[in-house]
Amino acid sequence: MGDGKWRTAGRALMRVTAVWAVSTLTMLVLAGALPDFQLQSDDGDTVTRTAFTAAWGAGAFGLLSALVWPVLVRALLIVPALVLGALVFFLNGSLLLIALRLIPDGRGDANPETAVVVAAVMSAVASATSTALAVRDDEAYRRRLSRLADRRRRRGRPPGPAEPGRDGPPGTVFLQLDGVGHDVLVKAAADGLMPTVAGWLADSSGHRLTPWRTDWSSQTGASQLAILHGSNHDVPAFRWYEKETRTVMVSSRPASALEMQRRAIEHTRDGGLLTVDGASRGNLFSGGAGQLALVLSMAARRGKGRRSRAGYFAYFSDPANATRTALSYAAEVLREIGQSSRARARKVTPRVKRGGLYPFIRAFATVVERDVVAAAVLGDMFAGRTAVYADLVAYDEVAHHSGPHSRDAEKVLVRLDRSLALIAKIADHTPRAYRIVLLSDHGQSSGETFAGQYGLTLKDLVRAGCGLPVPRRAQRTRSASEARDAVRIALHRPVEGQEAEHPAKLSDPIVLASGNLGLISFPDIEGRASREQIERRHPALLSTLANHPGIGFLLVGDGEHGSVVLGPGGAEVPVAELTDGEGPLAVFGVGAAAAVRRTDTFPHVADVMVNSMYDPATGTVHAFEEQVGSHGGLGGEQSRPFLLWPRALTDPLDIVAAETAAGAPPPPGGGLVGAEAVHRVLTRWLQEASGPQVPVRAEGFGGAGLADEPFPGDAQAREAPGETA
Repeated sequence: MGDGKWRTAGRALMRVTAVWAVSTLTMLVLAGALPDFQLQSDDGDTVTRTAFTAAWGAGAFGLLSALVWPVLVRALLIVPALVLGALVFFLNGSLLLIALRLIPDGRGDANPETAVVVAAVMSAVASATSTALAVRDDEAYRRRLSRLADRRRRRGRPPGPAEPGRDGPPGTVFLQLDGVGHDVLVKAAADGLMPTVAGWLADSSGHRLTPWRTDWSSQTGASQLAILHGSNHDVPAFRWYEKETRTVMVSSRPASALEMQRRAIEHTRDGGLLTVDGASRGNLFSGGAGQLALVLSMAARRGKGRRSRAGYFAYFSDPANATRTALSYAAEVLREIGQSSRARARKVTPRVKRGGLYPFIRAFATVVERDVVAAAVLGDMFAGRTAVYADLVAYDEVAHHSGPHSRDAEKVLVRLDRSLALIAKIADHTPRAYRIVLLSDHGQSSGETFAGQYGLTLKDLVRAGCGLPVPRRAQRTRSASEARDAVRIALHRPVEGQEAEHPAKLSDPIVLASGNLGLISFPDIEGRASREQIERRHPALLSTLANHPGIGFLLVGDGEHGSVVLGPGGAEVPVAELTDGEGPLAVFGVGAAAAVRRTDTFPHVADVMVNSMYDPATGTVHAFEEQVGSHGGLGGEQSRPFLLWPRALTDPLDIVAAETAAGAPPPPGGGLVGAEAVHRVLTRWLQEASGPQVPVRAEGFGGAGLADEPFPGDAQAREAPGETA
């Protein structure tokens, strides 16, 4: 064995010894502090004997954690991921009880509740000690992760097309900050909340930033589908109704996400952005990647390696990860309860309810998902993968309920920046160089909800405009009263006899919400309902909606003009004649007319598309859901996400200009417009890094049936994304 290997082995032995010693000391302190935890016989022991007992127990617990814990976690794949937080503590406590039973002469004992506390503290202390030692030994840390990558390759991962070392073609990591708008990112960097991003922007040789404009449907389902698969054709909203199958498609449902992905691949005949040695982490769609973790569309598929939660359990197979993230999860739940309580006490407006399961859902998005995805990305980088696309959803979840400019959301940005810093730091130690591209899928616009402002939901207003019964709480509102009056005038008779006016054969309208975009469908009208058909059935509905102060404009089919946009005061413009800055779309900015025209061509466009009002002076919209920060339609920052890229890559606007010069239609208003354009830019960048890529056959989903595991806790050793405060 050479001198270098002896030194490496010596340092590794010292680290193990140090962690063992600290764990032993921790166990002694806990035994002295907790009355139900003992390391002595009933007659008492000498200090030396007690120390020996603690060392034995700490060693046994560490060994069990290393050998048994991964087996236990992998056996729990059938357990819902949200239950894992509680199981972490239970399983850890059980391992400690077993370790105490292994101490000679039965000197170790603890009741189950105390065992859970002792195990959690010991795991946290061991993780912190290991982290501190790793930070002091960069080379050992790099070698450890490299060995893990080599081990994974030997277990069966075929090498990518290029794993040539740091002098070869670079890989690319695409990190999506879900819901972070361009202006939010710029302000956070300027205010010191995101120093990593600020450093990229300030360094003249670093990165460049540009906004881009979303489609009318400004939400993750439409944007990420187009970014990863090149098309979001026929995705009119986050959720929509399809008459031919009588189903509601919802982007966050695995079956719907899988069908959306299948349609996009069929439309483009291309497997996706990540078909060549790619990895998809925490996304709605696979992008054609062969390596997957936490990909929603794959959760609808069955078979070995296709379990949607496999990535979570691979991460939690390291007890240090499990304990740290579980503690952070609990802290985040308490943080949300405290923040929502303060918001209620201070009567903050706008405000929505944040009780029930929401604190746990928020903690899952801001802690568990963030930690697991960050670890997966680090593992991909050390495995030398060509392209990685990961979605960090923390900000979007909090901004929906607290507001995109709230203090709560700003704190999430601070923690996300730490994850970015960790990934950027690790890039210095990976077997190949990496270019880091930061982007978002949409922004968020703030404002009081439609129901909070007017006392009734969009569904209530639609039913009132149809003369249908509405809930008692909505009957007393001014909007419902005006709608009933409009029905009475239109029908020239009282509305009390509603049953006679609406025969049983007419089904109720289906009203869906996607942020501040509403969709109304009449399921018993075959195909897209025309304006004339709707007005024959419900003569007051369209005028009631168009003239409501909370609604900006409607899109509806028309027998004479094909489709028309309706606005307040009787405004009516054929879709073919729409112009930015004029008519009902006047306040919605450049590109609004083109976005509406494109959606109008979708086969599953709703019978009536409803966009809320937008106040350009305040930037506010009214969400048709219970969200004070929303996205899904037109109006404000929701339509203005960002793209941040290394200067070594071609400027996106130059790519757009080249496309226009080659005969493509120029984007309305200039700039980077639509998620499909972003896909073309990212594809060009991958080609620049590694040469032209050969798409995988679409029929195979780009190998998307294969699951992969992120690295365990060593990948987090520098600056673990999880926090306990």
